[in-house]
Amino acid sequence: MSTMLKFVDIKREMPELRKADLRAKDFDEIYEQYLPAPAQEQASRCSQCGVPYCQTHCPLHNNIPDWLMLTAQGRLQEAYELSQATNTFPEICGRICPQDRLCEGSCVIEQAGHGTVTIGAVEKYLTDTAWQQGWVRELKPRYERRESVAIIGAGPGGLAAAEYLRTAGLQVTVYDRYDRAGGLLTYGIPNFKLQKDVVMRRIQHLEDGGVKFVLNCEIDADYFRRLRQENMSTIIATGVYQSRDLNIHGADAAGVVKAVDYLTASNRKSFGDNVPDFDSGMLNADQKRVVVIGGGDTAMDCVRTAVRQGAQSVTCLYRRDRKNMPGSLREVANAEAEGVVFEWLSSPVAFQVRLSEVQKNVAQVESVSAQRMQLSAADSSGRQAPEAIPNANFTQQADLVIKALGFEPENLPHLFDEPALAVTSWGTIKAEANSGKTSLEGVYAIGDIVRGASLVVWAIRDGRDCAQAILTRLNEKVAA
Repeated sequence: MSTMLKFVDIKREMPELRKADLRAKDFDEIYEQYLPAPAQEQASRCSQCGVPYCQTHCPLHNNIPDWLMLTAQGRLQEAYELSQATNTFPEICGRICPQDRLCEGSCVIEQAGHGTVTIGAVEKYLTDTAWQQGWVRELKPRYERRESVAIIGAGPGGLAAAEYLRTAGLQVTVYDRYDRAGGLLTYGIPNFKLQKDVVMRRIQHLEDGGVKFVLNCEIDADYFRRLRQENMSTIIATGVYQSRDLNIHGADAAGVVKAVDYLTASNRKSFGDNVPDFDSGMLNADQKRVVVIGGGDTAMDCVRTAVRQGAQSVTCLYRRDRKNMPGSLREVANAEAEGVVFEWLSSPVAFQVRLSEVQKNVAQVESVSAQRMQLSAADSSGRQAPEAIPNANFTQQADLVIKALGFEPENLPHLFDEPALAVTSWGTIKAEANSGKTSLEGVYAIGDIVRGASLVVWAIRDGRDCAQAILTRLNEKVAA
């Protein structure tokens, strides 16, 4: 214990943050890697709480205090093995989890005014070191089982379930509509938060371990029935990708685009793909006045991507204030440092258009008419609703408007021709907590298609729990 409890003497220090004017010119990750000595020093600040709130508030309940202690003692391989025992993708969570709202936000020494332990940065350091040193063990089941599982969706939830099931020896095939696995990890999250080689390395690890991937694959009703017939279990892990829209004047004008299309185009360019809509300028912010509408993490990804693409200006409109935005405050601070302007308490009411100079008879957005808002008194849940302030309109010039308003689920009962697949009033699939069982025999659902748009770490948790439920059911059948 002598290596710990140093939070009184040692200040909180993150890895070096690259200067804003430099990082805004490329898509490299914005934080440098910890060196061994600072990583061990920062880990030693952990107070080793009797009741570790960091662990409690981590959706995966990672054993954070123990792997921090092992890191502080220089026992890095043991620390890594403990961190990955509950998390299939620690190198990804260390990069993209909103630690300020989860583990670090619950750190006891943070509440005491000493600054939180840098849990996420240490987790990233541990796993990157593990890959470099060859400590990441190959996925090799002790024995093969004949039972098979089909997973629809190669995002974080589906990949987590695949790893746990394959480790147990099951035959696992993952189906996805995109040409690369990874879901939002691959096409939704920008490189400056999550370098794509990190994701591709993990997917290759699964493939090397025997997980099969069927890509460019649309699952329709016939395909879904066949998967159910041919496999012991089927897991729906499709996520939610249907963008919410704005029903206001000019919403269909050229230059008004969806966040998912914009981010996908940018990430495809990072792979070297041919992306006509980017090359034509439709999904490229270069030299444009950009307005992003929304206040979640997707909106933050869009504004910061626009900066790096060389936008003339980037403005974010959000109908609530900074305190009540759903996105990470750390992301907001990074965006502001990179030159993004936030118009808090602002909501669009119309898009003003003009005839395009390039395409005849095409309406091109030229500005956003917006209204100033105020927050009402808090309701029973504590949430304050935004209300329009009369006669408080303003205009924001724009050549490109990106709608980052959140996502909704596809109508899967219709798509799969399975009316018995029960859904909620929100259109998400009804699934049993901690197992993912749905109303269809042998069919499970996990991640955002159950929760609605949520965090990667919750999808990983769902994948882990669902895999355990499937294995428990299988073992009970064998025992019987």
